[in-house]
Amino acid sequence: MIKYKNKINIAVLVSGNGTNLQAIINAQEKKILSHGEVKIVISNKENVYAIDRARNHNIKVQTVIKKADTSQDEFEKSIKKILTENHIHLIVLAGFTNILSQRFTSEYSNKIINVHPSLIPSFCGKGFYGIKVHEAAINYGVKVTGATVHFVNEIPDGGKIIMQKAVYINKGDTPETLQKRVMEKAEWIILPKAIEKICIEMLSKNEGV
Repeated sequence: MIKYKNKINIAVLVSGNGTNLQAIINAQEKKILSHGEVKIVISNKENVYAIDRARNHNIKVQTVIKKADTSQDEFEKSIKKILTENHIHLIVLAGFTNILSQRFTSEYSNKIINVHPSLIPSFCGKGFYGIKVHEAAINYGVKVTGATVHFVNEIPDGGKIIMQKAVYINKGDTPETLQKRVMEKAEWIILPKAIEKICIEMLSKNEGV
């Protein structure tokens, strides 16, 4: 495999605890993710633990809050300004709760990726996020679930699939135990690997060089 000298600049967008952000940081420090570097973490909420995780690893943080009197367009313009100022090539949504508009996603076509806690196309789309995904999987009675990393477009969870990993549902699982196992056995593994894959592909096309 070709080893590129340059790295893709990454922005991670967060809203909460930041467990997937931590998985990305860990992968970066272990060189599992070696062709990309997290340059900035952008949070749409204040005082969430994801911010502490970033600062603990000397990663720049900025918050962009969508207030009641802030339009989606204004909110996204603030994010775009930060992305431009930090020369960002790849955007990773890691538990980011705000659905981005078609205008935004089309401007960054094939440069935004997301991790979803199911095997898309099952239990995905509008209304399926967080613990709700695992509740639906258990209630439906499926025996296998997992996680999916995909490109982001104007359709929630509708972009091209990059990577998936399956996780079995055990008898007696609760949404909480299943959520924890899907994170540990799937999300935290495939998200950094998918980011590395995309970074290599971008560098091979001279994007970000």
